[in-house]
Amino acid sequence: MNIQWIIFVTFLVVSIQAWITNRWILRGIEYNRYFSVGSAFEGQEIEMVERISNRKLLPVPWLRIESKISENLEFQRQFNLDIKHQQFHKSLFSLMPYTAINRRHLIKCRKRGCYRLNSAALTCGDLFGFRDVSRVYELDAELLVYPKLLSLNEIPFLSRSWMGDIVVKRWIVDDPFMYSGVREYTPGDPLNNINWKATARTGKLQVHKRDYTADPRIMVYLNMDITEDMWGPITEPDRIERGISYAASIIRHAISQGIDVGFGSNGYTIDDPNRSVRVFPRNGEEQLFFLLDTMAKLVVDRSVTFYTFLEEDIKERTSGAFSGSIDYLFITSYVSQRMKNQIRQLEDMGNSVEILRLKDPGREGDND
Repeated sequence: MNIQWIIFVTFLVVSIQAWITNRWILRGIEYNRYFSVGSAFEGQEIEMVERISNRKLLPVPWLRIESKISENLEFQRQFNLDIKHQQFHKSLFSLMPYTAINRRHLIKCRKRGCYRLNSAALTCGDLFGFRDVSRVYELDAELLVYPKLLSLNEIPFLSRSWMGDIVVKRWIVDDPFMYSGVREYTPGDPLNNINWKATARTGKLQVHKRDYTADPRIMVYLNMDITEDMWGPITEPDRIERGISYAASIIRHAISQGIDVGFGSNGYTIDDPNRSVRVFPRNGEEQLFFLLDTMAKLVVDRSVTFYTFLEEDIKERTSGAFSGSIDYLFITSYVSQRMKNQIRQLEDMGNSVEILRLKDPGREGDND
């Protein structure tokens, strides 16, 4: 066989395998990517799992998967994983017929947020690199990273006894509509509290023993504005992130004490950019994780001014749409005269208002 035939046969083989690659190489390729958990706390390590399978007789000499992932999800470097600029990820695979590969990547959650992996580009090629074909796969992977939780000692309260007072009030306020039995009369008990049936049965004055109320209720409000006259984007996002961490820590502690807690902000979530955030007080683990989910999706930006946000509360309470007293906690970088007037209105309606100032890091210990 002379050299011309060798060249012809080689060219024919390469052309056939290139044609096969172009026509069938991506058929039967299935790809999925997901996180090992749906939520994690800032600083926690989790896994991202890639699963790719070749459901056909034709092998895949090489396959490259490319995607963009937030730099706030820090990947541990490993074989067959290339990361550029902390965002662009490339994974390389080689698949035999009817095989599947699971690859696990260790990730550190560096920052609070909602991270969604919506797509990945797959590129396959022939053995000699003459032909490659691509396809974009739609994905539906979401990870919620909750704010970092702190101990109450790490939070610079204006009044360090505020949370303690709330917790004590939770256990000492009698509810006039709830009864847990009877007890003997003691001087000072009102006469309308006497249980006459129990008195007749025992021969001694007996009064209703009242249960304790679930009041008070707490509303934690986070002000996204750094100054009252701010009109542009948030200039100090790290300060707001600190406020979100404070809010999450206080809410977690209050719910653990059986207190109804809500959360609000003049910012917005990634799911609803046209509306500020307001979740009314409830108790229990379900409420805690709902609020953590909300704070994970919170965007460091504002939908309305904090003044407008508070006006909505005042109007609702004035109209009677929302009743009962609330213990408000405002986490804010400033307190303007207009805010002081609004605070006075809320207090005149029977509520209490506490301020937690978000200061510059160098002044965090100063809580005037």
